[in-house]
Amino acid sequence: MVKNPTPTPALAPAPASGPALAPATHHLVPSPAGRTHLAEQGHGPLVLLVHGFPESWYSWRYQLPALAAAGYRVVAMDVRGYGRSSKPVSVDAYRMLDLVADNVAVVEALGERSAVVVGHDWGATIAATSALTRPDVFRAVGLLGVPYSPPGGPRPSDVFARMGGDEEFYVSYFQQPGRAEAEIEPDVRGWLAGFYAALSAGTMPPPGAPAPHFVGRGGTLRERFPAGSIPAWLGEGELDFLAGEFERSGMTGALNRYRNMDRDWADLADYGGAPIRQPSLFIGGALDASLAWLADAVTAYPQTLPGLLGSHILDGCGHFVQQERPEETNRLLIDWLASLPA
Repeated sequence: MVKNPTPTPALAPAPASGPALAPATHHLVPSPAGRTHLAEQGHGPLVLLVHGFPESWYSWRYQLPALAAAGYRVVAMDVRGYGRSSKPVSVDAYRMLDLVADNVAVVEALGERSAVVVGHDWGATIAATSALTRPDVFRAVGLLGVPYSPPGGPRPSDVFARMGGDEEFYVSYFQQPGRAEAEIEPDVRGWLAGFYAALSAGTMPPPGAPAPHFVGRGGTLRERFPAGSIPAWLGEGELDFLAGEFERSGMTGALNRYRNMDRDWADLADYGGAPIRQPSLFIGGALDASLAWLADAVTAYPQTLPGLLGSHILDGCGHFVQQERPEETNRLLIDWLASLPA
């Protein structure tokens, strides 16, 4: 285990035009999780950024200075179970509604009454559920990577069990306590490098290769990852930082999100089929498998996201949208934010 924190690499520089920005600050705020770690920059209307798996607040390093320079108070959080935020022991402490409660607590702790919430990967689902269940707090929602699909339908674990055929879908693999930890934790840095490469443009396996989202009988996910490379968007120092976060905390808190999907299905039953009516935005990567799995969700946007102001699929982009294509993502986010009602 790493005893001393890896220094945080510098954020991307702010745009050259405009007044100089104060650097991002880090602080802890009380939340139902215990405490939530935030990185904050800028002044203006609040924008809350929620990361996915296996990431941290640092996945928004390109967005913090850009959105702050555009006139927003931007806050990137560590979701419970990650980084410097609290890590409850109980598996069922990672239910979706608990994560929504953390988001609400962050807004309140910052002295605000409302916020725009933007999420990537699991963060997109957390952001969507925050907007769905607490429209009084979250006035608009941006989704990166994972489309909005309303609650309801078959039990998730049953769906995932059918997806793999003779193989096992990665979500089912992650749902078994301790199993993925045994694969990842002996070499967190190497596993993260392979995972990021497997889902990124330029390093993902070519068409026809074994899919990295499935596990062969008796195998591991890592067997399907590209060997010996990291994606272009990830520097060695950045990988060191991300690995250090998980080496200190372990992977269980992050993986517990997957272990609550059936609980979420039951908890959100009253919202079955419900649309999100606030202004919304979607940005996805054309090479992201999520778009293939959830193509019907994108087609249904006129019904499920009636407030949608823009849906953008970035050609040649993989799963890690805001890190693979930061300038384009920033432009789309800033234009969307500027279009929102005050």
